[in-house]
Amino acid sequence: MVTDTLATRGLSILHDWIQSESLRKHCYAVADSMKHFAQLRSENADLWEAVGLLHDMDYERYPNLERSPTEGHPFVGVAWLRKHGWSEEVCRAILSHADYANIARETPLEKTLYAVDELSSFIVAVALVRPTKSIHDVDVRAVKKKMKDKAFARAVNREDIVRGAAELGMPLDDVIANVIAALGNDAQRLGLAGIK
Repeated sequence: MVTDTLATRGLSILHDWIQSESLRKHCYAVADSMKHFAQLRSENADLWEAVGLLHDMDYERYPNLERSPTEGHPFVGVAWLRKHGWSEEVCRAILSHADYANIARETPLEKTLYAVDELSSFIVAVALVRPTKSIHDVDVRAVKKKMKDKAFARAVNREDIVRGAAELGMPLDDVIANVIAALGNDAQRLGLAGIK
């Protein structure tokens, strides 16, 4: 029997809202990282994982590329979550990951989501260019080297990654190492287990 956890509800909502396999995998990766950091800090891992799963739930339908401070992503998703009884803690964390929402990141939950969002995507990209396509062949040094290559994964904002670690109060190398470990625990679902 499957228990009704926040993360299982979040996963179901994610699958209803997002059809893109790559966007789903991004949300899985962020959720993995969130769960890992929650366990590290003795926080509510179920809640943190759910926030990771849901943070981009409306991105496919309402991408908000113009960065409106009131419409599109993440405002549509948060409005839906509020209407369906999700806590203000969850909604505020999701809003706070978009700088243009102008919600100050105050809690460990909010700061962690911001710190791992872009970084999770970047580390996935680093794994996919390894000859083995395996997360298990990625280390901190490889990630830092790729961060210096402006042409690599150009859409990922390096400043956000650095700012995220600073807001968390952790050395960037430690944040990277923890995200690598988190993704390694879910390599199969993320498509990062490597080629045989």
